[in-house]
Formats: sequence, structure tokens, C-alpha cells
Amino acid sequence: MPSTTADYFRYFPVAPEAAAWGLVVTAAGFTRIRPNAPYPPVRHPADHHFEWDRGRVLEALQVVLITAGSGRFESRGTKPQRIDAGSAFMLFPGVWHRYRPEPTTGWVESWVELRGTTLQRLLRRKVFSPETPVLRSALAAGLETSLEAVHARARQPQPGFDAELAARGLITLAVWERARHAPRRQTRIAQAVAEAERHFSGNLAEPVNVAHLARRLGIAYSHFRKAFKLHTGYAPWQYMLHLRLAQARRLLTASDATIEDVAGSLGFSSAFHLSAAFKEAYGVAPAHWRRRFLADTSGDGR
Repeated sequence: MPSTTADYFRYFPVAPEAAAWGLVVTAAGFTRIRPNAPYPPVRHPADHHFEWDRGRVLEALQVVLITAGSGRFESRGTKPQRIDAGSAFMLFPGVWHRYRPEPTTGWVESWVELRGTTLQRLLRRKVFSPETPVLRSALAAGLETSLEAVHARARQPQPGFDAELAARGLITLAVWERARHAPRRQTRIAQAVAEAERHFSGNLAEPVNVAHLARRLGIAYSHFRKAFKLHTGYAPWQYMLHLRLAQARRLLTASDATIEDVAGSLGFSSAFHLSAAFKEAYGVAPAHWRRRFLADTSGDGR
């Protein structure tokens, strides 16, 4: 269904409060480019305008969705790609790019621009990568809906930092990430990984027998182990250890349980075993971490 959003674009100053939130929307827009119309529109600020022959480099990240028409997209390190209606592409900070609609079709573009430390962490971890800047079937994934929520907020003038607008920008990134993984998660082995994650979460005190679990899920052990790490970033035993240590932190802060009790409730062979794993993961022993947490939350800086 065609969007009813009227053409607009807005650029926002970065308010001081934005640093605490880690993400800020610095611009957003929705534009219908008619066939044979000049592109890009000349009304944009000089640091965002570009000519096709030279391309452009931005300091921020943009998500651009094409809802009608078609065109071309190019960026450093990737091959030129045709962009059809329903596709989206990312423009990465510091990465040269250029794009334009086909003169015969024009196109309709919906976009948002983001900055912040949260975004920087996502880029460092390659959650979003310049090597894969194009997302096909973005409309089916719901990207248009998330961008329309951005536009609805961006069109309302708000003084200072707009945390709700930033949250809607973050949702747009989350929708992109969900869409990028959707086909993979529909496979049988991906379903097995999801079932294994639920099993580990519900059985923290149980011994980890990955081979037995893989057989129960009907997946060869070697395939399961590789797929689990691909999907989660952890080997199965590392994933279980991560869950146990996270639960240990919660128990240490929310109860008076001894280190021995916490260790026993989470499948560690001893308090020493828990302490060694905890210190390796967090840099401090659990007893010291508990004392520091209680001092911080009580306001006692001693």
C-alpha cells in the first residue's frame, strides 16, 4: 500500500543530552522523486548534497528504503547494485557511496540518519557491515512501518533531545537486523539452535552434554556445534557459562546467598570454580563484585 506520508526532510542539532542515550536521530525524510527529475534535490545542506560523478561520504549512518520505482546504488568495497521497490540500503559513516533513481521511473525514498556511541558499538561488532549494505524484501520485514513511526515523530517540532525519536530510530535498526537473519532462522538447524538456547536457559544447574542434546534435536553434533556458534557467537559450553555467570551476578545482588550456595545452584563444582570463572569474565572475584555493587547502590563510596 502506498504511503500517505507527505514529502519532507528535517535535520536536527545534536543536543548535549544525546550522549547519555547513546543514539540520536540527526535527520529524516520522505521524498517522491518523479521521473526525469533532478537528483538529489538541491535543498539539502551542503554536507549532504552530492553529484553522481563524485559521490559522497557522510559522518553518520543512514537507512534508506525505496518503496516505489528503481535505481542504482554503489559503495566502496561492493559491486554496483540495482535497487528495486521494496529494497533498502545503508550508508555507512566514512564510506564513499552514491545512488540515484532511474530517470524513467523515479522512486520514493524514506530515510533516517543516526549517530551515537550505541551505533558505533554495533558497527565495531559488525552487526551492520559495509560489506552487506543492501537489504532485499525490506517492505515485507516491516521497515516501512518503523520508518513511518520515525517520520510521524520527526515532523513534530520538539525542543532539545527527543528520546522517543531516538528510540524509534533504534527500532528501525532492530527491524533491519531481524530481517537480515529471518531466512536463516527458518531452517531446521536454526530451529534446533533456538530450542537449545531455551534448554540451556531453563536448566542452568544441569551438566552440559552438547552431543546428547544435538542427538535429541536430530542434528549431527559437528553441524550443531558450528551452527550454534554461528547463530549466537558462542560455543555451546561458552553460552551456558555466560548464562550461569549472568545469573550469578543477579543472585549476588538480589539475595544474601553465599558464594557456595550460588555455585551449587548453577552447576559449578565448587565456590572456587565459580570464583575463577567469574574473575576471568568480569575481572574481579564475586565477593569483591558484590561488595562494590552494594557500596555503589547504597551511596557509600568507601
